[in-house]
Amino acid sequence: MVGRGAAVLLAAVLVTGCDGVGLDGGGGADGDGGPTRGAPPGGGTSPLANPHGTEPGLAALAGDRERSAARALIAKVATKGRGPKTGYDRDEFGYAWMDTADGVPLARNGCDTRNDMLARDGRDLAYRAGSDCVVVEMTVHDPYTGRTIEWRKQKAAEVQIDHVVPLSYSWQMGAARWNEAKRRQLANDPLNLLPVEGRANSAKSDSGPASWLPPNKAVRCSYAVRFAQVAVKYELPVTTADKRIMLAQCGG
Repeated sequence: MVGRGAAVLLAAVLVTGCDGVGLDGGGGADGDGGPTRGAPPGGGTSPLANPHGTEPGLAALAGDRERSAARALIAKVATKGRGPKTGYDRDEFGYAWMDTADGVPLARNGCDTRNDMLARDGRDLAYRAGSDCVVVEMTVHDPYTGRTIEWRKQKAAEVQIDHVVPLSYSWQMGAARWNEAKRRQLANDPLNLLPVEGRANSAKSDSGPASWLPPNKAVRCSYAVRFAQVAVKYELPVTTADKRIMLAQCGG
């Protein structure tokens, strides 16, 4: 039987042609020659270089060229008014962290989406005894606050998986009319998921960028890019106010 680590790697290679869970900052291996997964300390991957969301973290964008590319991407996002929340329920997007959503990297690898995201972004991973899936300890850099968190499963809520485009927001912007398969895809797509500090995730709730931005100002342009990447992929509009704020984060 193929182990979980090999399955994750194979899925990522098929989708992106590279190791989708990422390597530690030195570029390759730990002292024993094995791969070390997750984002380097205090960093991550530029969203412009990570269009499938299989690489870890959310690095800040720097320089005029990257910011120009960011504004060009955000400009592609359509706008419309935010509709009512009537009928919204989390279950409309499938049960939480399902491994069977079609059309997304890492699906059907034998591990739920939450643990896939912890393994993608975490460093120094420890798994539950007898499991190569359930993460019980790790170090993770939260791009929203800039904090590095030493996480233990005993305090699970300290790190939460954020939907960059919140599911309730997507419902109000058109997902209410999607079929369930597409909603499940959005809810479990690594492009739309980031492990972040629980308090920051709770503060964000279902806000769009006009109402909430990461406290860490260095990644606000990157956050706007990731929001736009998801919106473009799923043909989701954003509000006019949200788009204006997204462009402003990248100098527009």
